[in-house]
Amino acid sequence: MSIYLLFVQHLIYALKNTGKGAIVVPTGFITAQSGIEKTIRQKLIENNWLHGVVSMPANIFANTGTQVSVVFIDKSPETKRPVFIDASKLGTQIKDGKNQRTVLSAAEEAQIVKAFLCHDNIEDFSIHPSEEEIVAKNYSFSAGQYFDIKIEHIPISQSEFKQKMSDYQQELSQLFAQSNALEKEIFANLEKVFLQE
Repeated sequence: MSIYLLFVQHLIYALKNTGKGAIVVPTGFITAQSGIEKTIRQKLIENNWLHGVVSMPANIFANTGTQVSVVFIDKSPETKRPVFIDASKLGTQIKDGKNQRTVLSAAEEAQIVKAFLCHDNIEDFSIHPSEEEIVAKNYSFSAGQYFDIKIEHIPISQSEFKQKMSDYQQELSQLFAQSNALEKEIFANLEKVFLQE
């Protein structure tokens, strides 16, 4: 429910000038491209109040399947870069009564805490983007948007390339033929329906 945005704003307003706080939000909050969500994120960055964001795994709470993130706010005046952590792939699914739940192991909890406190940049897990990088990403707080995309190149010979292209062409020809046959069948069935009327 969008009322959580009022709680986020209330928390920010209620903190003293050196206050610290954390709030659990739906993960959609950290990537929304417009509206009050983006305005709040922008204010956190412009005032240097964002300490970090941890994106949690799905079903971390037994009574909701909503994926959540924890936003940490720190109004103390020292300059700092926020840490973004993608913990969404951690945890083990267990059955809790009628619900599925994700449980973090002690080692996984320690991994999150260490990355958060030590400001470690860990490949595909945590990153400390600059304000400029955050502005360039439209104030997104999602760690995944800051990770480098890796492209794997597999060398193949010219004959292997030609064979692959030939296979793709054959497959496409078969799919087009199936599509044409299906189209004719549909039109034939439509004609039968019109004739029955």
